Amino acid sequence: MTSTLVISGSRLDVTIESGDWKISHDDILHWVKLAGEAVATYYGKYPVPHLTLKISPFDGVGVRPGMTWGRDGGGLIKIGLGTKTPPADLNDEWMLTHEMVHLSFPSVADDHHWMEEGLATYVEPIARIQAGQMPAIQMWTDLARDMRKGVPSPDEKGLDNTHTWASTYWGGALFCFLADVQIRQQTQNKLGLQDALRGILNGGGDIRQDWDLEQAFKLGDKTVGVPVLTNLYSKMRNDPMPVDLPAMWKQLGVEPDGRTVHLNDDAPLAAIRRALTSPDSAKPVQSGAHAAPQGAHASAIYAGRTRSASRKTES
Repeated sequence: MTSTLVISGSRLDVTIESGDWKISHDDILHWVKLAGEAVATYYGKYPVPHLTLKISPFDGVGVRPGMTWGRDGGGLIKIGLGTKTPPADLNDEWMLTHEMVHLSFPSVADDHHWMEEGLATYVEPIARIQAGQMPAIQMWTDLARDMRKGVPSPDEKGLDNTHTWASTYWGGALFCFLADVQIRQQTQNKLGLQDALRGILNGGGDIRQDWDLEQAFKLGDKTVGVPVLTNLYSKMRNDPMPVDLPAMWKQLGVEPDGRTVHLNDDAPLAAIRRALTSPDSAKPVQSGAHAAPQGAHASAIYAGRTRSASRKTES
């Protein structure tokens, strides 16, 4: 069965392959809609004008990692979904949002795969927070637990030359996190990585394009007016740049508290921490070739019925 959703003017054709589904197609489409709206919220529009999404069943629960390709007219995502997955579980599911983020950045050389995966790892929770789908404290709890996986050991050779799982996903996410904080520090908290990434996307840099990574970073830097991406890349591409994460958490006001964290609003960089995930950072959806008019609500079309909407990459 194939249904069509329209999010911020972009068409998403969703094929749910035949299987012994215990979850309704409407619940599956709602999951797709949540992911699409989160990404459109973060970028101000859906990254590509057309997406073909193929959902394959497997016996069990949960979601299996997907694969994303760029192709003429838009993108293609294939992802597996357990036929017995409870609908409520999909409200907290992150993998499809992760895959959709891949659509928003140009395809780069294999040595830079860390940027593709690290970007999706970092942006996914922020997009869901800005769309009202998860609380910010959940993201900070997860980052305080997992971001250390991306801190390089002294014998590593930088992001471009260390192709481990930890360096690819969490080293890339660490790069994005550091860039986000530094851009906000250097722009008096007026702009962040989100603005730089929108500049890259609006400049034509989506998954259908093959770009040099430095080309993308220069455009992002030009958008925000500070050379954070290119400078940080020069420090992290070939060398294991030391990062004092405990000191950063303290500055941002992310304090361990058992299995969660306490967010200290009196910390020196607390305002930056709040801005990183604030819905206010997600400016109105801009008009354009496949964007909804400013102030318009996104809508989703399910099999012809409209309802009001409240290169290959593997993940």
